[in-house]
Amino acid sequence: MDDTPAPFTEEDYATRMTRAARDAAETRLSGLLITPGPDLTWLCGYRPTATTERLTLLVLTPGSEPRLLVPSLERPDAEAAPGADAVRISDWRDGQDPYSAATGLLLPNGRYGVADTTWALHLLGLQEALPLTTYRPLTVVLPLLRAVKDDHEVTRLASAAAAADVVYEEILSVRFTGRRESEVAADLARLLHEQGHSQVVTVVASGRNSADPHHRTGERTLKKGDMVILDFGGLKDGYASHLTRTVHVGEPTEEERTVHDLVRTAQQAAFEAIGPGATCQEIDRGARRWIEDAGYADYAAERTGHGIGVTAHEPPYLTGNEETFLVPGMCFSMGPGVRLPGRFGVRIADVVTCTADGGRRLNATDRGMAIVA
Repeated sequence: MDDTPAPFTEEDYATRMTRAARDAAETRLSGLLITPGPDLTWLCGYRPTATTERLTLLVLTPGSEPRLLVPSLERPDAEAAPGADAVRISDWRDGQDPYSAATGLLLPNGRYGVADTTWALHLLGLQEALPLTTYRPLTVVLPLLRAVKDDHEVTRLASAAAAADVVYEEILSVRFTGRRESEVAADLARLLHEQGHSQVVTVVASGRNSADPHHRTGERTLKKGDMVILDFGGLKDGYASHLTRTVHVGEPTEEERTVHDLVRTAQQAAFEAIGPGATCQEIDRGARRWIEDAGYADYAAERTGHGIGVTAHEPPYLTGNEETFLVPGMCFSMGPGVRLPGRFGVRIADVVTCTADGGRRLNATDRGMAIVA
């Protein structure tokens, strides 16, 4: 069965760019300046084949047609982008000053939101060409630009999540004992690619490594008695998956079962708190309260989760100081955890979305502790 999603249309991209320009005006910006990266791809569908020092710039201003400035040799690629018909494309040639070409698209004293991926080289070039302009990072002035997903985006996230579920079910049948973390991670990567992922990220943290929040998969050999965190995902059809499960090699101790059950309960509490009007900090507190009441307050993960979409990590964040209100269409990777330094850790994460009625899990695979061989 072909599960390839329907492509985004010119209208989809035009709607996104119009909304972004309107949001810029509401925050008293003259417009938005978008360079290659996830924002450019999301707004107009253009992903340059290579990121170079040549200036590529999407300019969105309220009440004006979107403008895309590209190097002349890359113009054919830009014109082939799915959202190209929704923008007016112009180009500059090698030997020309690209910033002079950009000045005609900007107000000489404008205040602009700038994509976080913008190179300092280009920002400094624009400032020199238009010294009265000012610039603010996009995640500061419009942090929720991509936060609310439409139905087509949620469908892609659900497809990526379903693929990750299949990978988890398959990895449970492989041998863990006597193999290195890197070998199990390679199995995860292979399975993700087989399930249609174009990019993959895998972390396997075993034994005391599972208590390290920044562990990078290594060459430790797994053995019976190990708690093992499997944290993996990537991009499928342009949207991210992220699944985390904690398994055990052989039978766990009573304490290990207790901590795993606690994390699973905390995650369920966070999920039940999701709904329109709830704040991100309330979701975080919903999980953290269970962990604190059980006496593990000092060992709780730093945050319960983060937004997810065309990137694996994006605003808003499920933290104790994030007051953003949830609205239908927001999607999160939600995964509280407990880490006992030098001993073991447990984390369980799923992708969820806020709906009009509450929350919906996009991952459906079991969250209980699996015993692996």
